[in-house]
Amino acid sequence: MGRAVEAGDWGWRWAGRSAWAARGLSFALDEGERVLLLGPSGAGKSTLLAALAGVLGGADEGEECGSLLVAGRHPTRMRGAVGLVMQDPDSQVICQRIGDDVAFGCENLGMTRADIWPAVRAALEAVDLRLPLDRSTGALSGGQKQRLAIAGALAMQSAGPDGPRLLCLDEPTANLDPAGVAQVRGAVEAAVADRRTGLVVVEHRVEVWSGLVDRVIALAPDGGILADGTPDEVFAARRRELTDAGAWVPGAEPDVRPRRTAPPDGAAAPILAGRGLAIGHRADRPVLTGLEVAVPAGRSTAVVGPNGAGKTTLVLTLAGLLAPLGGRVEAAESLRPGHGGLLPRALRRRFDPADPATWASRDLLTRIGVVFQDPEHQFVAASVRAELGVGLRALGRGAARVRDEVDALLERLHLDGVADANPFTLSGGEKRRLSVGTVLATGPALIVLDEPTFGQDRSTWTDLVRLVQSILDEGRTIVSVTHDEAYLRVLGENLLPLGPAGEES
Repeated sequence: MGRAVEAGDWGWRWAGRSAWAARGLSFALDEGERVLLLGPSGAGKSTLLAALAGVLGGADEGEECGSLLVAGRHPTRMRGAVGLVMQDPDSQVICQRIGDDVAFGCENLGMTRADIWPAVRAALEAVDLRLPLDRSTGALSGGQKQRLAIAGALAMQSAGPDGPRLLCLDEPTANLDPAGVAQVRGAVEAAVADRRTGLVVVEHRVEVWSGLVDRVIALAPDGGILADGTPDEVFAARRRELTDAGAWVPGAEPDVRPRRTAPPDGAAAPILAGRGLAIGHRADRPVLTGLEVAVPAGRSTAVVGPNGAGKTTLVLTLAGLLAPLGGRVEAAESLRPGHGGLLPRALRRRFDPADPATWASRDLLTRIGVVFQDPEHQFVAASVRAELGVGLRALGRGAARVRDEVDALLERLHLDGVADANPFTLSGGEKRRLSVGTVLATGPALIVLDEPTFGQDRSTWTDLVRLVQSILDEGRTIVSVTHDEAYLRVLGENLLPLGPAGEES
């Protein structure tokens, strides 16, 4: 059995950054070995996976040190030997139709048409994405796109000796419902069952993979490797070091007390309500119809349900970013803007102070803030510091006040070390915290968080949850879309479940 991967004091630094994204990594993987890669947010896990797949870029994108070999050659000369599923599934969607997207990798490996389509169908079935092959990829939910990306990597396995010898999965179950987690885990286990294909998986849900992997490698927050051994060895002998470094360890729950407040008085008006709502992106294809929704003021409401049930569509409609297809959204008196004078004349005629979809963007800025599922969809500035100041400057705050408030947010969100970095070069966990910070900056009364804990290590998860609790303690309202059971245990005061067919459960 040969070496699948050899790393010798390897590191990578992105162009324009003073700090190394990863450094001092030395290890070797045997052919067919299965590894769980752990480490705190920003330790370089995603960077390492991208390097193994040969997609980090050239010298103009960053600086490499040490050596990293895949089957004895530099990864850029072994493209196709490593199947990569990236942390952000949107960045991996290539084609407009589901079938074409899964087939893309197979085509690049030179598979025949007769072999490609059975492989595509089998891969989609393995991840339980049972949709027509001509369904638009743009119509998929975040969790469905995640399954699509994994199906693309699994389909390439059918190329035989020319297919990937190593699967690299970056947070493959982060946005999936419990049934999807089990389905994907089973599909990956089947793909590596013959021990020909190795596995490197980055995952904060450690318990999902600990029974499948042979080995755990934990990256240290300041470079190098903190722990390396079997799961039992690492989690028993290095438990305290791992939790102190921010890694998730089975059985080590974060020390955060659940927030439980008394349900509101039955006569109390909700801060947002949906009356007979029909929602979706197309009038001829509503995702949900006939919904009656109430969001109580000052509490944490969690929207839960399987992938594709319409959770994100619902919260975007409640937040005024997506007009309802039917029915109406009503904001409480305390949330409504006083007038529509800031709207353009053409829109002023339809202004309704009760309906957030008719408000001016400036009115939304200080009333309803939204953190999107994909953080990159809301970045508009060239540095983290500038990004946090966008909303404050739009509100007309002075330069000194903007600087002070941004400095406080940088420290609160543990982003002070990357203040001058481009937001798009951050780790997934750092991007998520930045997107939360951009909304917090303007102090809205109601904040919508779509998968807020995605990509967070144990330490930053704890800090983020405590931050949400402190926002609630100020009297503001939180609505979260989440599959994170730990988050629900702490912040699931009010649950809004959606069923598998877009119906309220």
